[in-house]
Amino acid sequence: MRFTQLELNKMAKKMTYNSAYEELQSILMELENDSIKIDDLPKKVKRAGELLRFCKEKLRNSEVEVMNLMNVE
Repeated sequence: MRFTQLELNKMAKKMTYNSAYEELQSILMELENDSIKIDDLPKKVKRAGELLRFCKEKLRNSEVEVMNLMNVE
């Protein structure tokens, strides 16, 4: 699932790539340390998926932007 530009803009106002990445790292550490309660596991996995999609989309957009800038000059 890809985010629309509007969804990405709304999320970007609330979250940066770095903050999303840090939150994702935190969830991964919790998973590795078995510190997530089983009742919270689906919510954490869902959140990790959202963060992954957000980060990938930000990276894609940045790549396109850089490529466009390189082609202009």
